[in-house]
Amino acid sequence: MSAAAVQTVVDLGGEEILGLLAQTERRMSELAAGHGELLARYAGQTIAAGGKRLRPLLVFLAAGAPPPSSPGLLRAAVAVELVHGATLIHDDVLDGSSLRRGRPTVFAAGGRSMAIATGDLLFSRAFAELAATGSVEAVRVLARASRELAAGEVMQRADAFATNLGVERYLERCRLKTAVLFRAACELGALQAGGPADALAGFGEQIGLAFQILDDVLDVTGPSERTGKPRGADLLDGTVTLPLIVASRRDPEIAALDLRDIQTPADAARLSDRIAATDALDDARNHALGLVRGAKDSLPRLPRRQRTALELVADGVVERYT
Repeated sequence: MSAAAVQTVVDLGGEEILGLLAQTERRMSELAAGHGELLARYAGQTIAAGGKRLRPLLVFLAAGAPPPSSPGLLRAAVAVELVHGATLIHDDVLDGSSLRRGRPTVFAAGGRSMAIATGDLLFSRAFAELAATGSVEAVRVLARASRELAAGEVMQRADAFATNLGVERYLERCRLKTAVLFRAACELGALQAGGPADALAGFGEQIGLAFQILDDVLDVTGPSERTGKPRGADLLDGTVTLPLIVASRRDPEIAALDLRDIQTPADAARLSDRIAATDALDDARNHALGLVRGAKDSLPRLPRRQRTALELVADGVVERYT
């Protein structure tokens, strides 16, 4: 989502949303400190790198617009975002990534061991924070998402360089690697407010899928100053995405390509241009748009202000591409 879209959603959600997002930042910074100089430094840098805080926003909006005042709601938002940060650090270790959001990764700055330890710290602080709500169900929700995130990462490793990958397999990987944390954010917010948790969880999972598909489109289109990583980074590490799957069905030379031959950023850029020439990017975007439409249609009966805010978030996921 663009900053303007986020602001529109926040305006709909009321001043309470702004206050809760600010409290989320402060609490995450507090939880990053006090674990030794090095861990505190790298955990703090990860949190300070920011992002749109889309997952905490979903926690608050799933609880209501404006959301109810609840210490448990804040803890849930903090926990979800800490898990997200931890998975990004661990992903960077597995991928050997040097940049994240245009900044050096913990892996690049501190090495493999420090990155793993920093990610583990954020995971542990997330569950300690959520456990303090006293809700066993909330812990169960986030534990399930964390287990599925790990399964998604294993699936991505298994599927590396597999250019014959099917769309269903790709979508399941996207669900596990990304959509389940969107689902958990919505489910946790609804649980804290006594709302329709199952229905909102389904909404979150669909927009999470759309989010990942569009992220894969952006990897092909770039530019790096927008994505914070080199164009075609997925191609360089052998990650097969929907644009590549669709393009392979239309261009025999792409289908015959061994991704291990993509060795340099220039190679990745050339392949990205070839993928774009097949119109695969439009097909992928249309798939994401269909998911967003389905997510909005699936929303249960909600107060108008809350429903509109959630619909804007769904639209904002796709807006990143335009």
